[in-house]
Amino acid sequence: MGKASVTLAAHLAMAEVPVSVVVDFENVTDKLYRIDLTAANTKLTTEIVDDADSFGDWITTQLTDNQCRYAIGGYLENRTVYSRKQLFGANDDEPRSVHLGVDIWAAAGTIVRAALDGAVHSFNDNAGNGDYGPTIILQHEVNGLKLYSLYGHLNRKSLQKIQVGQQVHAGQKIAEFGIPDENGNWPPHLHFQLILDMQGKQGDFPGVCKPSEKTGYLEIIPDPNLLLNFLPEDYK
Repeated sequence: MGKASVTLAAHLAMAEVPVSVVVDFENVTDKLYRIDLTAANTKLTTEIVDDADSFGDWITTQLTDNQCRYAIGGYLENRTVYSRKQLFGANDDEPRSVHLGVDIWAAAGTIVRAALDGAVHSFNDNAGNGDYGPTIILQHEVNGLKLYSLYGHLNRKSLQKIQVGQQVHAGQKIAEFGIPDENGNWPPHLHFQLILDMQGKQGDFPGVCKPSEKTGYLEIIPDPNLLLNFLPEDYK
């Protein structure tokens, strides 16, 4: 566990903090399907990932075949399948491939909820192939610890009435999953990431880093699973 995760875990243990699921997961009826986007998944090629329709069909097949509403995965995965995307440095000696958040894959329009009480820190439409598309960042205080949560790949409607400083409550609907044409050209999903230091950034923060940068990011990027709190029995 990285330093940021240890810090967040310690502050969460100090006193009870209201924490909400970020999607409407019902543990009585729902199961999560684990998605592996590393090189170990030989069925998922870079050609599939490079094409939004093919990638979307692949995700839909996994959900349908496993009778799940949601697929999930990603924290610290070395997603070498990203290596051909220009956004992640396809022509660099060391492309960005280590995923810093958790992805939750589901249908477009799926409701996104605030994980904790807090306020809107910033938001932006990070347009561009492979980028976040519409993005919201919330600011929280967890027993004296300043924490930020990032919600990426939303629909544009999610940004229409939002304001910086706007108060939000754990469990409050803040957004919806976007379609590929508005979410950076990805199959519908939520990129959920926690951050301890925004480093002056507004409405955006790296969600993927170079393998050589991983240790440094572990100083400021906690494991989102500390808030998601899914149990082993929640997985398919």
